[in-house]
Amino acid sequence: MEEHTLLQVMKVTKTFPGVTALKAVSFDVRSGEVHGLCGENGAGKSTIIKVITGAHPPSEGEVFFNGQKMENITPHYSMSLGIACIYQELNLVPHMTVAENIYLGREVLKQKTIGLLDREGMKKESRRVLQSLGLDIDPAINVGILGVGKQQMVEIARAVRAEAKLIIMDEPTSSLSAHEAHELLEIVKYLREKGVAVIYISHRLDEVKEISDRVTILRDGQSVGTFENKNLSIDDMVKYMVGRDITQKYPKVKAPIGKEMLRVEGLTRKGVVENISFAVHAGEVLGFAGLIGAGRTEAARALTGADPIDGGEIFVEGKSVQIKTPRDSIKAGIAFLTEDRKGQGLILIQNIEFNSTLVNLGYYKKYVLLNLRNAKKDAERMVKELRIIAPGVSMPAGNLSGGNQQKVVIAKWMLSKARIFIFDEPTRGIDVGAKIEVYNLINALVKEGAAVIMISSEMDECMGMSDRIIVMHEGKIITELEGGDVTQEKIMYAASGLMVTEGA
Repeated sequence: MEEHTLLQVMKVTKTFPGVTALKAVSFDVRSGEVHGLCGENGAGKSTIIKVITGAHPPSEGEVFFNGQKMENITPHYSMSLGIACIYQELNLVPHMTVAENIYLGREVLKQKTIGLLDREGMKKESRRVLQSLGLDIDPAINVGILGVGKQQMVEIARAVRAEAKLIIMDEPTSSLSAHEAHELLEIVKYLREKGVAVIYISHRLDEVKEISDRVTILRDGQSVGTFENKNLSIDDMVKYMVGRDITQKYPKVKAPIGKEMLRVEGLTRKGVVENISFAVHAGEVLGFAGLIGAGRTEAARALTGADPIDGGEIFVEGKSVQIKTPRDSIKAGIAFLTEDRKGQGLILIQNIEFNSTLVNLGYYKKYVLLNLRNAKKDAERMVKELRIIAPGVSMPAGNLSGGNQQKVVIAKWMLSKARIFIFDEPTRGIDVGAKIEVYNLINALVKEGAAVIMISSEMDECMGMSDRIIVMHEGKIITELEGGDVTQEKIMYAASGLMVTEGA
């Protein structure tokens, strides 16, 4: 199929009160092209997408689609031209069927005079679209019972059924397993073959390298340039994104190993985790590796009182502690930074000050009042120390980029006076520059004598930042690796359950 310029973004600027989110951004997308869009958190990726889809009007500049200037862009107008966007937070109605979601807002009537929906026709066409994408999904089932990966495919099917000419995918594989991510990339390739243009936004630069024809890189709200993928290495992408060479992807700092901070013996939650035993010391990063569903997050939740346990003992600095609720965990000095920072780590409608001081509110209590002046001072100190990019502590957490949201979560637990930190997927969904800053914060914690447990699905991250690595499979600890024993092959072998359980 002959390519032509489908989308043109020309010198688009977008300003908000006190912030210039985009400054004269320009790039174009061709029909039948997969166009990577990369940049650190806060670089302007989300804002430019919202301009294209009509969520934000541009302050300056122009956008053309199929040679037509897009005037007074609204979401409905953008959709009518053939632009579809699949956001990181999926836009589906869980209690409706797959077919109903595919036709949502574009329902077909059997008889217009009566207003009856052609349910059978919509179901039949939905099945055809799903099958054309190689998807074995029943259009009659409720979408809410599907996993995240299959729900993502339903969103794509909806865009295909609507005959979208341009599909924007925002971090499409951030919550998917390796198999699901592979399936999605295959569908992207299929869309390209059919002449559909795809803007592919991802912090997983290996995926961008694999799937893209060209890549546009944004930095600080400006376009660095658009590059042919074949002429662009991943190291080049990183350099252009952060404006500097990152010579060390994982800046691990070895700290003196001190006393035992946490020991867990025989932690069990029937059917979930079984006989989990380990210890972590001051100045140490203990990595937890394993495949999705291995039980790493479940072990952390059981340990911190988020889920009930059936057996096991927990010792903090040598003393037995009873942890039945998250409050008990906080009292024991254990911080749990969950993988779902938006759903469980932050209250998005509240500001930075509120979120960062939330766990330690008792510290600011004076009789029946709160010393809000001291709370604000501590929040401002955290913003400065953690280099949180925001105009002030009054900014809602929901308005921050992913990397800055993660820093607010870290600030919350640093102000809690915790000495044991459990990081569950600490860099999920954040860019390479923000990852380095999170790693440096972990380094700072262990240098100050804290103990860190890091659960990560990124094997190289786990290897790069950990002093020791525990590998789990199906709710059990399979092995512990340290020093020269740590290789990708050994981790994957153990994570796949192909190694005999230690002590068995």
